[in-house]
Amino acid sequence: MPEPLPPTRKRRGRFLRFAAALVVLCAVAGYLVVQYVTGGSEGPTCRVVSGRAGGPSYEFTPEQAVNAATITAVGTGRGLPERAVTIALATALQESGLRNISHGDRDSLGLFQQRPSQGWGTPKEILDPAYAAGEFYKHLVKVDDYQELPLTVAAQRVQRSGYPEAYAKHEPDATVLAAALTGSAAATLTCDGRQDTSRTATAAATATATAAAATPPATGPDAVRSALVRDFGRDALQTTAAEVSAGSSPSASPSPAPADARTVTLPVREDTSPGADRSLTERGWQLAHWAVANSSALRIERVSYAGRQWTAGNTDSQWRPAGSAGATGSVRILTAR
Repeated sequence: MPEPLPPTRKRRGRFLRFAAALVVLCAVAGYLVVQYVTGGSEGPTCRVVSGRAGGPSYEFTPEQAVNAATITAVGTGRGLPERAVTIALATALQESGLRNISHGDRDSLGLFQQRPSQGWGTPKEILDPAYAAGEFYKHLVKVDDYQELPLTVAAQRVQRSGYPEAYAKHEPDATVLAAALTGSAAATLTCDGRQDTSRTATAAATATATAAAATPPATGPDAVRSALVRDFGRDALQTTAAEVSAGSSPSASPSPAPADARTVTLPVREDTSPGADRSLTERGWQLAHWAVANSSALRIERVSYAGRQWTAGNTDSQWRPAGSAGATGSVRILTAR
């Protein structure tokens, strides 16, 4: 019969097993955090950089890009300043990782983890990104001098979170995102624009649905127009006077549609939203960056504006000189075949 181990060796063995289990738990927790923040994708496929040399940059997924573009469009559509958009984006980064999630603490839902039981709306409404963003802004503008407050203070007065300091850490990323998506920083947002069947692309496509209308077509100019209505509203779409080349409707012919039948042209006109004071160029870059942010979900191949052009699938996804193809007067969006 073997002799029993001394108490010291028993304690050492238990400690080693506990340490090994702790390492495994930490690894699993780290993996889950990455999956939560990135939406489970293989890796970020969009990037935004600061408009000034040496400034910060932020990498994110197509799903996050779609939601960030929607939050921004809703804010500028209300004539709110870039600071308001920055606060909203930082809040959504903290609350949901810019993902439209259907779960949370107690009955919290969506991008901002708003609670139906606290009067934020029905679950269906809260899970509509445009509605959720509108509700956040509606409460934000009631905060006295919110533009002058520290970001985390302004966000906390809307959210009433149990972690009031948590929003501050997202301010640098939210700042560069807001500058790009409001159009104040030109040619600073890019995506690789991969059209695939991964879970991330599917989630991004799902996020394009609007609660106000039937689910838009999956691809093509009609899908782009539906998504524009979703984010900017019908009045804003009429202001931009979005034009689709003749022949964009589905054809009985199996042959691929020509490029001019797959192009949406957005004339850049003055933003007539109440309180809006942005230049035409900023308005144009907002629309151009919006299209790039939605490129995976809407299968957009190319975006041209102000002498620059972005093309899906480039290894570096940069905005390149486009000559006359990127006139300042309009944003041109070419959809996939």
